[in-house]
Amino acid sequence: MIDFLELRLLRLPLVRPFETSFGRVASRTIVLVTVRGDGLEGWGESVADADPLYSGETVDTVWRAIERYLAPRLLAAPIADARDLGERFRAVRGHHMAKAAVEMAVWDLQARRDGRPLSALLGGVRAAVPSGVSIGIEASVDALLERIAIERAAGYQRVKIKIKPGWDVGVVERVRGRFGDDLPLMVDANAAYQPGDRVLEALDAQGLLMIEQPLAEDDLVEHAALQRRLRTPICLDESVDTPADMAAAVALGACRIVNIKPGRLGGHAASIAVHDRCVAAGIPVWHGGMLESGIGRAHNLHLASLPGFTLPGDIAASERYFQPDLIEPPIRVAADGTVAVPAGPGIGVTIVPDRVERATERRLATTARARGGSH
Repeated sequence: MIDFLELRLLRLPLVRPFETSFGRVASRTIVLVTVRGDGLEGWGESVADADPLYSGETVDTVWRAIERYLAPRLLAAPIADARDLGERFRAVRGHHMAKAAVEMAVWDLQARRDGRPLSALLGGVRAAVPSGVSIGIEASVDALLERIAIERAAGYQRVKIKIKPGWDVGVVERVRGRFGDDLPLMVDANAAYQPGDRVLEALDAQGLLMIEQPLAEDDLVEHAALQRRLRTPICLDESVDTPADMAAAVALGACRIVNIKPGRLGGHAASIAVHDRCVAAGIPVWHGGMLESGIGRAHNLHLASLPGFTLPGDIAASERYFQPDLIEPPIRVAADGTVAVPAGPGIGVTIVPDRVERATERRLATTARARGGSH
């Protein structure tokens, strides 16, 4: 039985600022969830940002949704299986990032209770997963080229660069000029373009692995029309919030690749449902990233060990983003461009309490007997 839930609001400075079409960030604000039961702990992490740019959810809405709605439902009665949380949380509409943080903590606790790696519960089949790297918008193209050279030397199997209007075709051409057509390269627009933008057709000549989320997140119809015009596969990210969204995308032909993020989808159970639908439709998937700490990154590794994750994901070395991270040992990329799935019980990493404490700005603890007591 789970009898305790704690929320923490953490702020972690990034090793390097990271810029996308949404803006530039120098630190990461994280809502961390801890659940306890039977003398064990499970950990989950929300991927919500401070501002409602990637998603309508923010750290503030996540905190409020968990405190007011999800924690009481979790603690109201024993929970036999993390998969059952979907039904228990069904009355709360939306708030996928909040639900994911709680659900993933419960998955971790369940796997620790069983004495097995989380990947074994989720259906994973790999001991290591291929890793790609995501590079933000740099101050200059020359700076971007140098960053790509550094990351390639570190062993990453593919490179993703962020694009936005004015930082797109010319930049990709410079990258191709420096590294050639053999560089596994993709671009991520984060919904920055309009259906009529001819830039997207111009990118079609660059031999890209995929163009990720070029159009608005709520426009599957225009994504389908664009995909019919392009040879390059479109990859959907923000457009797929639920398994039903995935079914609609398949029916419309809106993409040929999907980026799965459990934080976006509401947790591991919904992610597995999307994964299974993509496998059935012959659509390859890969695991995205949201500048997670090592806790969220460990969760991602276990999910990415499922058989349908056939493309390198954005699960890079944790020390690339945070030094120190919240965990030991750190998550590292091997010389062959893969990352090992932690083999210990649960998410398989050790959370370092004093690092968590130093990064904590606010916390609240709730028990099954007396909810809402903060300290």
